[in-house]
Formats: sequence, C-alpha cells, structure tokens
Amino acid sequence: MEENTKPNVTRVAMVMATIQKRIAGRNLTPGAKLPSVRSMAATLDVSTSTVVDAYERLVADGTILSRPGSGFYVANQAAPFSLSDVGPRLDRAVDPFWVSRQSLEAEEGDLKPGCGWLPPAWLPEDGIRRALRSLSRNSSVALTDYGPPLGLPPLRQLIARRLAERGVEASPDQIILTESGTQAIDLLCRLLLEPGDTVLVDDPCYFNFQALLRAHRASVISVPYTPSGPDIEIFARTVAEHRPRLYITNSAIHNPTGATLSPVVAHRVLKLADQFDLTVIEDDIFADFEHTPAPRLAAFDGLERVIHIGSFSKTLSAAARCGFIAAKREWVDGLTDLKIATTFGGGRLAAELVYHVLSDGSYRKHTETLRDRLSRAMFDVSVRLKNLGIVPWLEPTAGMFLWCRLPDDTDAADLARAALERKIVLAPGNAFSLTQSARTFVRFNVSQTLDPRIFDVLRDVLNS
Repeated sequence: MEENTKPNVTRVAMVMATIQKRIAGRNLTPGAKLPSVRSMAATLDVSTSTVVDAYERLVADGTILSRPGSGFYVANQAAPFSLSDVGPRLDRAVDPFWVSRQSLEAEEGDLKPGCGWLPPAWLPEDGIRRALRSLSRNSSVALTDYGPPLGLPPLRQLIARRLAERGVEASPDQIILTESGTQAIDLLCRLLLEPGDTVLVDDPCYFNFQALLRAHRASVISVPYTPSGPDIEIFARTVAEHRPRLYITNSAIHNPTGATLSPVVAHRVLKLADQFDLTVIEDDIFADFEHTPAPRLAAFDGLERVIHIGSFSKTLSAAARCGFIAAKREWVDGLTDLKIATTFGGGRLAAELVYHVLSDGSYRKHTETLRDRLSRAMFDVSVRLKNLGIVPWLEPTAGMFLWCRLPDDTDAADLARAALERKIVLAPGNAFSLTQSARTFVRFNVSQTLDPRIFDVLRDVLNS
C-alpha cells in the first residue's frame, strides 16, 4: 500500500485506527503485546517514525502502555462508553448544583436560557486570537512558567486603575489575581471562616454561593433582597441575632434579580457591618455590563470591612480563568499563602492573555457594543415573556438576567424538568433561594433566550 493512497486520512491516524480496530475486534486483547515498530511499519508500508508517532499518541490517550526495553502493550480497557451514563439526569433534585450541571453538560445545539454566560459569538474572539498569537511569538515565559504569587504585575496595575474608575481605591499590592471569581471566594472562606461559622447571603442569591459555603461547612442564613438591596430592617435584626462572620453579595448588578444597590441601603449595610463586626465580600463580576456605575460598598468603605472581587469570565472568556481579590493589606499575605498552598503559582498564561486583551484598545469598544446588545435583548425577551404571562420582577437597568414570576402558580422546577426533556435548560427559582421561597420564579439569561423555539416550548409546557 502506498503512503499517499489515503488523502483524507493522515498516515499516523491510519496506524492508530488500525490498532484501535484490532483491539475493538479482540484481535488484540488487554495485556497483549503490539507488533514492533519495524514490523508494523513494514505491514502497513509506512515509515517507522509514523508508527512511533501513532504509538506515542495511543499511549497518551491510555489505549496502550509503553514498557521501556520490552515494547508496547494493550492497556486494560475501561467499561464501554455509554451516552446514557453521561446524559443529564432529569430526576436530579433541583438544588444549587442543578442549573450548573445541566448547563455545563448540555450538548451542542441545546438551548440554555438558564445558564450564566454569554453565547460565544458575543465574546471578543478576534481579540483573544490576536493576544494568543502575540504571546506565542513573543513570550516563552508566559507559555511555560509559573506566575508570581500576587499575579501578573501589569494586570494588577490595570485592575487598580479600572477599580478607581468605580470609586474603589486599591493599590496593585492590595490586589491578588485568582483563577476565577469562585476561587476568590474560596480563598476568602479559607482565610476567614471556621466550620460552623455563620454566613449571610441574599435571598435569592447566586446559587454557587450556597454550594461553596456548604463545602466550607458554614452555617448559611439569608435575608430577602429588594429592588434597592437587602431588606435593611430584616438585615439589621438578622445580624444582631446571628452575628454572621461574613455577608456575601453582589452590589452592582445583582444575580439573579438584576437589582441595583441604592446608596442609602449601602450606607446602612456598612453601619451595621461596623456595629456587628461583619466582613462583606462584594462580588462585582458583572461590572462591565453597567451603563452607569452603581454604588460600590468597597468605594464607601475604603476596603476596611469590604473585600472586593471580580473576574473576566462574563465579558471576555470563561475559558481564560482569571479573577481577582482587592482587600486591605493586612489580609494580603494570608491570602497569598493560601493561594500558593492551593494553586502554587497560578495561571500565568490566562493572566497574560487577559492583560493583552484589556490593554490593546479593543476591549472598551467590545463592552460598549455588548451593553447595547444586552439592552436590546432585555427589551425583546421581556416583551415576549410577558406575552406568555411570565412577568419580570423588575426591569433591570443593565446586565443579562431577568428574574420572572410564572403564571398561575406554576412550579418552576416542574417547568424546568419538562423543558429539559426538550433540550432546553432553565434556571428554576428555588435553586437561588435558601428559604425555598422562589418556587414560581425563573431566571432568564436574555442573551441566551432569543431563539424562538424557547418561547414555543414555554408556551406548550405552560398550556399543557
């Protein structure tokens, strides 16, 4: 057989397919020795280097084993792969993990109005590709080395300038880069909590706050959220009675409600925090969705009792995991030690990538376009949902979420399960509610809710 007789299949792939076919047909059983490189090359009429490459790739994916000085052997095979084993479980309890699992496990072509991120086409792929090309040409250190403990200095300086635009004064040495916003909260919980400590969250709140706090064995309590922030009277009674160690919240654009913290409520929260020795973690992950900056607790507080965190996964890329913590100096060393203990040097490549995209001049234009696009989607989706009797709790001034009440006392979990059978992932309200008081609510991501099929399914299920 001539080596160029299979123009659509590389020679290495052809050798790999031959071995895999023999294993699947039981001509080569687990533990059996493969033909030598020279023998296989002669049999298939390819070069020995082609066979070596094919064998090495099969070793890398676990199909065969290399025993130096002896040869190559078929590995013990795992149980046959079955799609039924990895498909979404429709009977899983609708808990804080439900929406995440269904969204992350969704197949290509599934619709995800319940997920928490933008469609890939809405993100700056061209800028990311330019940054990757630049890094591949000019920075071997970025491609191969650990980052410094605090994180890439130019990116921390840039973040400090961006925070200053929102009134948050933090020097670069008060900023620690993390792998994500979630890792930022995890590090803070490791630093500030002991098992059994009480932590206060909003009701509703981002469901992963609950999951992460439970992983740290915290006692989680909640306070109702209003269109201007936490219900301040209930907040005051709760912190006085339970003396929570932490309060975790969004202050700019609240997840899932889309509400915005008012200055009056912000000041009262900070007065109570000071009175009852409460530390506040302010998650600002949606900052770049705002048309006009809302009040930041960290801006009023000066990072005394407030720790400010963020990331770039929502507006830049969820694949480039990069977040940050801005905190008072007394906590920086402890957080740095925890970062080294849990991730050592951190993701330098992701930090370099984020820095290149943020500093090349295109990111501001991207976010301006993104805000306009989200505003149009917010209006369109709101109108179409209202036509189905699904009513927004409020009309957000920015962001990507609509927190909506279903008609006729419909159970959101039942609606979500029915929609999932038709390849649509929804986010039922009780996944966000510690008190399970959001049974008739659903969070819609407007950027992911533009496909007409979503409204057809909602109509069919609601009318069934």
